[in-house]
Amino acid sequence: MVRQEPARAYAPYLMVGTQEISDPRADQRIRSRAAWLSLVVAIVLLGAKSFAWWQTHSTAVLSDALESIVNVVAAMLAILGVYVAGLPADRNHPYGHGKVEFLAAAFEGGMIAFAALLIVWEAAQALWSGTELKSIDLGLWIIAAAGFFNLLLSVYLIRIGQQHHSPTLVADGKHVRSDFITSLGVVLGLLLVRITGLPWLDPMVAILVALLLLRTGAQLVREAAGGLLDEADPLLVKVLVAVLDKRLSGGVIRVHQLRAIRAGRLVHVNAHLVVPEFLSVDESHTLADELAASVQSELDRETDITFHADPCHRRYCAMCDVAACAVRVSPFVARQPLSIDEVVQPDHRPRRPD
Repeated sequence: MVRQEPARAYAPYLMVGTQEISDPRADQRIRSRAAWLSLVVAIVLLGAKSFAWWQTHSTAVLSDALESIVNVVAAMLAILGVYVAGLPADRNHPYGHGKVEFLAAAFEGGMIAFAALLIVWEAAQALWSGTELKSIDLGLWIIAAAGFFNLLLSVYLIRIGQQHHSPTLVADGKHVRSDFITSLGVVLGLLLVRITGLPWLDPMVAILVALLLLRTGAQLVREAAGGLLDEADPLLVKVLVAVLDKRLSGGVIRVHQLRAIRAGRLVHVNAHLVVPEFLSVDESHTLADELAASVQSELDRETDITFHADPCHRRYCAMCDVAACAVRVSPFVARQPLSIDEVVQPDHRPRRPD
């Protein structure tokens, strides 16, 4: 039996309360505005961190500045990804362009990992040849301020990306959040150097920051790869099963062969409906279209739903509540709740005798 959980648990896909599906064009404007804001902030903070490195000669500050270079490139990529993902489906891309957001997120994760390797290289050179820090107090204030603004930006980008279903913005927000962690590590490193007078702590902090960045980059690549390879989304399937289970009546007997893939903000859903075998083609299509519209009304996503109608067979009689049925071989007993295992499996129809 499908356990009914609070609507909040289904928040990424399910409409809550009186919330309405937003206008795709308004969504696109909001996503684009967030991406441009990310670029502007990234450029300003890159300038600030570069100035801090020029003043302090700190390897840790240099690592933060290198990360900001990646931020600028990633923000440019986010603008492009959000724009392309918003293009309508066409003849060459019948499922739309939404998967470009996963591609952009994967590339961004790769850039983060590359920046981490550059940081390790610079830190290793500093450990080998030694370093002399200057103007530590000034560097501390600049990096701390930059980190604070990155924290605010990351919260904003992740929130907008989740609300408007943009993997690119979510990835960019996580990247900016990793930059905040980088800045936090740099501040702690400079404080340790200032307190202890041990300059070798500076490149050691840079190496620790690089390891954190490698982890963030690998995670982004992994999540993007799942979207590109149409990895199953357990939460999405669970939501669809719960929504469909409430609508098994009026001719929709069972559901099977459910497939759902994500393409950026758009979700494509395909499933087979078991309907009475005596329905005409037109009646079956009307039933499928009405169910698709009903499911769409409960999902807070742009969703492309296609239902195929399959004629019933005798093993469904006990679960079918259609009263006017001339081919029934057993009376209706009870409608069994849908399960995930049943819904995702194909229909194993027994062969009819010739």
